[in-house]
Amino acid sequence: MKRTGLIFLTLCGLLSACKESHKTSPATENLYETLEITLSDRTLTTGYSAAISGVQTVEIRPQVSGMITDILIEEGESVSKDQVLFIIDQTPYKAAYEIAVANVKSAEAALSTAKLIYESNKDLYEQDVVSEFDLMTAQNDLIEAEARLTLCKAEEVNAGNNLSYTEVRSPVNGVASMIPYRVGALVSSSISQPLVTVSDDSRVYAYFSMAENQMLDMVQQYGSLNTAIRQMPEVELIMSNGQMYEHMGKINAISGTISETTGAVSLRAVFSNRNHLLRNGGSGTIIIPSTIEDCIVIPQAATYELQDRVFVYKVVDGKASSTEIRIRPQNNGTEYIVEDGLEVGDVIVAEGAGLIKEGTVIKSKNAAAKEMEGEE
Repeated sequence: MKRTGLIFLTLCGLLSACKESHKTSPATENLYETLEITLSDRTLTTGYSAAISGVQTVEIRPQVSGMITDILIEEGESVSKDQVLFIIDQTPYKAAYEIAVANVKSAEAALSTAKLIYESNKDLYEQDVVSEFDLMTAQNDLIEAEARLTLCKAEEVNAGNNLSYTEVRSPVNGVASMIPYRVGALVSSSISQPLVTVSDDSRVYAYFSMAENQMLDMVQQYGSLNTAIRQMPEVELIMSNGQMYEHMGKINAISGTISETTGAVSLRAVFSNRNHLLRNGGSGTIIIPSTIEDCIVIPQAATYELQDRVFVYKVVDGKASSTEIRIRPQNNGTEYIVEDGLEVGDVIVAEGAGLIKEGTVIKSKNAAAKEMEGEE
């Protein structure tokens, strides 16, 4: 009998504890994170693959034919404008120049003689000593001598230029590329590979492409293409090793045409490169920021997709109500900016939207927590 009474008291105690637990621990199966819609600002970034080029890249080719007799630079060396880089065999060009100089002197002498003869014949003609034919012949000889001198001087200039071209100089400041030729190689202006490429990389250009619709959005945001170029924020560059480049850049050119093959617009950003970290021919990723003010921002976890349409669950009279929304294509990977479908003050389920059904009773976790605090 005593044992039966003890069991009865134990069961009563357990039932009482369960009732107490039911009072203080609400059911959790319908508790959800909710979010009340407000306005906020967001800065989003978009990345574009970019090709890097020096602000001026020049392929240096010889202007005369001949054998390379000297290479005066090292591969990868910094060079300055007008610095001599290569010397092509000068012997034949020096000889041609000396011949041209001699021809000029000869032509000058011939011209001087022709002038003397003409002046002499002119005086003799006035004295009726020589005929008009002799005078005209002397005059023609003078004209021919003048023309000959002009021709010889032009040949002298041409020979001098050819001789100067045997010293191949850099037209710009920059950094030399690898050199595919060696001393003794026979080169000409028609060689397939340049002697060297010199790139001025004190600044570099980063060329990238943007879809037509993105470019139109940007132009509409700023009002015009020129205004967009002036007012667009500075951009960043992620280098090919994944590290962020230390200097900010500026977009300074947008193509006026759209590629017929890709439907994209080409843009160019310029970056300072005083430490020569970036090299001509390199690659990277341009990061363009854009700030959207007074927008509706929701977690991506609050959405679900159905046939390429995006939905959220509004909390209406305590129940989940499926609502289609329109989001901005650009996002930061964790949030969406809502362009249509929600208004300030709406309450939505903030996470797990894909696990909820229409009409599910929704109780906010925050509200449940407050209730528990009140009961305590």
